[in-house]
Amino acid sequence: MSYYYSKTIHLGFEEAVEKVTEGLKAEGFGVLTEIDIKATLKKKLDVDFYNYTILGACNPPFAYKALQAEDKIGIMLPCNVIVQEKKTGEIEVSAVNPVASMQAVDNEELADISAEVGNRLEKVINGL
Repeated sequence: MSYYYSKTIHLGFEEAVEKVTEGLKAEGFGVLTEIDIKATLKKKLDVDFYNYTILGACNPPFAYKALQAEDKIGIMLPCNVIVQEKKTGEIEVSAVNPVASMQAVDNEELADISAEVGNRLEKVINGL
């Protein structure tokens, strides 16, 4: 089992970030954090890097269920989605597979929750 879902699309980088954000919203996710890796690495290390943004996506009802089932599950939240452009106009979008990451936690209740969240994230990726 892969630890991520991924798809390559052909858009401008900012347009791709917007499209991913819209797809997440359609599946009940909000974006809690947006980390611009390119800008951060330039500022902190003065290195040039390609366009790479990490979106911290959260579906509140599922996050609440997961927190009720396992109080420390917050260390694995939110669900990260990356948008990266190694080649101009060729954007790779990848989302965490929560089923793979939740296997590290010995809690049966999380299996159903992570499967549903994974289905929604995979739907976002496939819909791009």
